[in-house]
Amino acid sequence: MKRVINSKNAPAAVGPYSQAVEAGGTLYISGQLPVNPVSNSVPQSIEEQTAQSLANVEAILTEAGYSKSDVVKSTVLLSSMDDFAAMNGVYASFYGEPFPARVCYQVAKLPLGVKVEIETIAVK
Repeated sequence: MKRVINSKNAPAAVGPYSQAVEAGGTLYISGQLPVNPVSNSVPQSIEEQTAQSLANVEAILTEAGYSKSDVVKSTVLLSSMDDFAAMNGVYASFYGEPFPARVCYQVAKLPLGVKVEIETIAVK
């Protein structure tokens, strides 16, 4: 059985998808853009954008009854690998050790012209 998760503390989906879906004790969180759910604004720097994307991930985790310690895998999409080190610093301080598994890709373009998008999988 699957359960759709929607948090008012994370931005609404910008397309035909759910913020997250839980199935079989696993939570699949759609890629989170760095959109502030209150102001609907996007910060400028890669550090601020990474922090906002991760705050959105955390809001969805909380809504679903999960925590950061339940995260097993993240996929980070960057518009430029030149932002890798700065993103990494924010990411590392958000999770702390032991870190989830992760992959990071540079992509040609992200929705809304943002610099980062973060997809997450968590398991209970």
